[in-house]
This record gives sequence, structure tokens and C-alpha cells, in this order.
Amino acid sequence: MQVGVTGSSGFIGTALVEALRERGDDVVRFVRTTQPSGTRDTVRWDPSRQLIDEADLRRVGGFDAVVHLAGAGIADKRWTEARKREILLSRTSSTSLVVHALQSTGTAVLASGSAIGYYGSRGDEVLDEASGQGNDFLAEVCRAWEDAALGLAAHGSTVALLRTGIVMSRHGGALKKQLPLFRLGLGGALSTGQQWLSPISLRDEIRAILWIIDQRIAGPVNLVSPEPLKNRDFTRVLAHELHRPALARVPAFALKIALGSDLVTGAVLVSQRVLPRILGETGFSFEEPTAESIISSALGA
Repeated sequence: MQVGVTGSSGFIGTALVEALRERGDDVVRFVRTTQPSGTRDTVRWDPSRQLIDEADLRRVGGFDAVVHLAGAGIADKRWTEARKREILLSRTSSTSLVVHALQSTGTAVLASGSAIGYYGSRGDEVLDEASGQGNDFLAEVCRAWEDAALGLAAHGSTVALLRTGIVMSRHGGALKKQLPLFRLGLGGALSTGQQWLSPISLRDEIRAILWIIDQRIAGPVNLVSPEPLKNRDFTRVLAHELHRPALARVPAFALKIALGSDLVTGAVLVSQRVLPRILGETGFSFEEPTAESIISSALGA
């Protein structure tokens, strides 16, 4: 297949591009560049200015699938009002631009990024793709993000919404930030440790995305392992894999001082007990379904 990828320089996008090329697909990367001319395997664009190079699109000649992963980081900066606006607009504007660009190309599948943040913080409630939307900031971001992608369905394309959980890799995401403290024996549960986490290994994240575009699955798909766990249990498993103690507990007030109250309440300490029902029903098999296998894979990747 010929597959377009936005966000291809991120740690998920980088791994996806590698996996696509390894299996023989032609990859076209959407890139922000000032070079005066593009190449056969790139499309130049600038989502912040709603610009995309039409000549590059014509040169590429269409896509069998596009995986759209572009968007500002969720938890890498404090949530000021300006940052929250950037988080929202970086997703909705880039998605609208992708949809507009693909409307005339006959693209078979658009697999558009989203997140389990769609569900909000729900305590011990078990959530799947049929569960309703939450009522916090990230839930609103995910709804607007998904709505922008669904516009392509009216043009005959299959649109999948990738509701991704916590992707585990020592090369990026939350785990990369946690590892230095845990390796020093200073890691610990966050706040009470009772909040639910829904992780997935980077390997299974990439395999699931490939599965979705190959099977042409439409609608929301939870990209999480089948065994969510509480933060305290994740802490125990990570410490065990690193052969380090993890006796500390990081109180909520300390997190709020360090990261800002909105970010901690809206992302760091949310409780999301999410299951991958659609992946299971379509026959996807996880290689790393448990916290132990996910962390082992992440540390050895």
C-alpha cells in the first residue's frame, strides 16, 4: 500500500513509519519544511497556517491509507489557557486540513489519532467504545478532534478513530519521564495510587494501527491492552522490573506545584479503566497484554 503519515517524527510515528517500510509499504511523510521542492515520499504542509502543497499531493498520486498522528503534546507543558488552545487547535486544524486534502484523492482509510481522554476520568467504571464522552477539557478536545476526522466519511473513506491509551516506551511518553526517578529508587505511586491506567506497549500500538488500516475498521477503536491496572500496581511492576524499591508516594499537592493544577487534575491523575473491545471482536491478538510484558518490552526496546 501507499500510506501517508502525519506526526511521523514523533515516537509513535517514527515506529509506525519503520514498521510500514519493513513490510513493504510505500510511506509518504507529511513534513513541515521550507525546502523549495518536495520529493516523491513527502508532502509539505503547515497546519498552523492551513497550508498544504497541492503539487506534492499530485506528485504522490493518492493514498491507500493515511494515519494522522500530528498534534501538540498533552503533558509536556503546563496548561495555561494559551497552551490548552494550542492543544485543541493543533488537532482540529491539522485534521481539517488532512480531510480537505484527501477529499478528492479517493483515500480508502483514514486512521485519525484520538485518545482515551475522550471518556474523561471515570473512577472504577469499565469503559469501552460504546461508553459516553466525559465532561472535562481532554474529553472536549477528543470530541472535536474526532468530529473533524469524520468529515471524510461522507466522501466514501473509512474513518477509524484511534483512541490511544498510555503508550509505553523508554524512548518517549510518560514512561521515559518516569524512568530516571525509578532507576534511582525514588519512584512511587501518584497520589493515592487508586486511579486506573490503561497502557499499551509501543509494539502493540503499531501492530494495532496496521491491523486497523488493513481490516478497514471504522469508528472508534480503543488502543489499550486488555488488562488495565491501578497506578499503585503499575508502580510495583515497574520497580520490580528495574530491581529497585518504590516506597515513596507522590502527593497530589506536590504534583500540582510541579506541573500545574489543571494538568494534574485533567491528565496526570485521571482514572480510566478502558478495554479494547473492538480490537478483540475483530480478531486482533496482543503480543504484550499484561503490565509485566508491556514494561519488559518497553525497557528492552
